[in-house]
Amino acid sequence: MEKRVVITGLGTINPLGKNTKETWEGIKEKRCGIDAITSFDTTGYKCSLAGEVKNYNPADYLDLKQSKRLDRSSQFAIIAAREAMADSGVNHENTDFERVGAFISSGIAGIQTIEEQCEVCNVKGYNRLSPMFIPMVIANMPAGNVTIDLGLKGESISIVTACASSTHAIGEAFKTIKEGTEDVILAGGTEASICRLGIAGFENMKALSTSQDKNRASIPFDKERTGFIMGEGGAVLVLEELEHAKKRNAKIYAEVIGYGATSDAYHITSPAPDGEGAARAMKRAMENAGITPKDIDYINAHGTSTHLNDMYETMAIKTAFGEESKNVMVSSTKGNTGHLLGAAGAIEAIFSVKAIEDGIVPPTINYKVKDEDCDLDIVPNEPRKKDLNIVMSNSLGFGGHNASIIIKKYVD
Repeated sequence: MEKRVVITGLGTINPLGKNTKETWEGIKEKRCGIDAITSFDTTGYKCSLAGEVKNYNPADYLDLKQSKRLDRSSQFAIIAAREAMADSGVNHENTDFERVGAFISSGIAGIQTIEEQCEVCNVKGYNRLSPMFIPMVIANMPAGNVTIDLGLKGESISIVTACASSTHAIGEAFKTIKEGTEDVILAGGTEASICRLGIAGFENMKALSTSQDKNRASIPFDKERTGFIMGEGGAVLVLEELEHAKKRNAKIYAEVIGYGATSDAYHITSPAPDGEGAARAMKRAMENAGITPKDIDYINAHGTSTHLNDMYETMAIKTAFGEESKNVMVSSTKGNTGHLLGAAGAIEAIFSVKAIEDGIVPPTINYKVKDEDCDLDIVPNEPRKKDLNIVMSNSLGFGGHNASIIIKKYVD
């Protein structure tokens, strides 16, 4: 018999806040975490805005040795995982840590360290490259470092599917617990790509907004959108087998009931025409959950603020939901946080959980100009008080990776 999977812990650090409470308040207050880039001089760049973690000091969370040996992406992963673990109440007294896993993903992981160490090589020579270079940059290390920090001895993997990475991580964690392999999995993602190399890479492929107005830069579904704004941070959810959670009297936020993943098999960066791959992922997730489009109250969209993504995701929702696409509420929170790349799906899963808990639909902020190609109910500018039972969260990644998860209000 398949197990039921619930969410018992949440943790995050991102442009809106350094924990879940601060972050959710930011959503309800319609705050924009995007601002001028402070981590490097943007002279000569067309894009000068990003969603940085504000006033971040590694020493507030990590000892000196740790902070020097961990890329910023691993630092964010550990911070988010510690909060999620503490929030869940999972400990050695109530849980076998040999059955606790970590599915922590990243799109690019150690790009800041790559940039820094290439400079060292160019200026001082290759013999001065840090011996920690490889352990700091490889994409599995956020997951590995979380297991080391918390002593988790179950399955540990890092799924790299660009901007769909952490939704895949949550979905695969859901499947793993359902089949009984693990009791608990910390699932999520992390990203720290706001550096000269990261910004230049996305800027030169014309993916970033060049707006100088932080309130008109990341504007999902708005007709004047011109590209996304990069964000950074980490987000982790504790997924747990229901009976295990009940046995230790855990607080249960919500239940994960469905997951669908597909490939476009079309293009390295562009979504498939009409969003057909994303539509199939949504359909798979609903089939997996045993529900119909009519059952879903709200979709936290991928909604990047790029022309093609928002148009094709709208088409995908119409294809997957049919006539119900007129009734379902859809919003993108990337106007608040920027695009956290590999961590986007995880922070948006947290928003989906909090939306169910508080009965508040996050708005698509800074929306002004209607686009006829994006004509869904995008909850513009103001949070909407609404009792939510079932929520879907979508993520779409370069390479044609699509993932959708479905989260439901928990009922025993």
